[in-house]
Amino acid sequence: MAEISVIWLRVATALYSLGLLHAILAITQRRQNLLRYAVTAARVGIVLHLVSIIEEGLVTGHCPVVTFYEILSLSAAILMALFLFIHWRYGTDSFSVFLFPLVFLMSLVATMARPVGSWPNETIRSAWLTTHVVLVLLGYAALFLTALSAVMYLLQERELKRKTPRQSYYRLPSLGTLDELISYSMAIGFALLTLATIAAVTWAFIESGTRWISDPRITISLVTWGIWLAMIFLRVTAGWRGRKAAIMALTALGCSAITWATHSGLINLTQ
Repeated sequence: MAEISVIWLRVATALYSLGLLHAILAITQRRQNLLRYAVTAARVGIVLHLVSIIEEGLVTGHCPVVTFYEILSLSAAILMALFLFIHWRYGTDSFSVFLFPLVFLMSLVATMARPVGSWPNETIRSAWLTTHVVLVLLGYAALFLTALSAVMYLLQERELKRKTPRQSYYRLPSLGTLDELISYSMAIGFALLTLATIAAVTWAFIESGTRWISDPRITISLVTWGIWLAMIFLRVTAGWRGRKAAIMALTALGCSAITWATHSGLINLTQ
């Protein structure tokens, strides 16, 4: 990408980050206080985003849909434009929880078309990597709690269908308590993994330039994050609770386990 277009895109991405913050607060604390500011920032951001795309086309002399980064940038702009149109036309904000994080991450990756300098020093490099690892471990702990609660929910539901529930039924928390625990642990885990994914992508970009995008470990991490995002979206907007939420949580935890295995070397995808 041309240098000037990347600058515009990075400013737009910074504005989109307010939408990411809104989504995280809406998921973890069920607060919509930042929605108005996030939408305003997104409106300014989409203008700068379109300027970036036009500038890229003028500089390169072709429609900016050739490289992976150009396609990702254009896709993010289309998604954001569609959301803003729907919000303006119908006044609905249900899609914000899903689209704001997705567009932000897509735009963030698109800004990495141009390599940057190496780390200022080894201390910052190590601290950044340590932060990523800690966020991942905390996120996995929350997601494990989600899966454990999901298993307990399925067991409780099965016992309720029996004419004479076994003793274990009375020792486990109620279905309402387990469903609430799934909600909170899922939300916190997703927020932590989102921050961990941002830290990982940034670290990989500085570490290896544009070569990181071909690393299958990064790809599977982004796919797993997308699955968690879809799960959160269905739970928040479509009201998927109970058995559906429990099965989703177990499925997403399985995807997270595969991601962990690829990063720890148990599964080698580079062969």
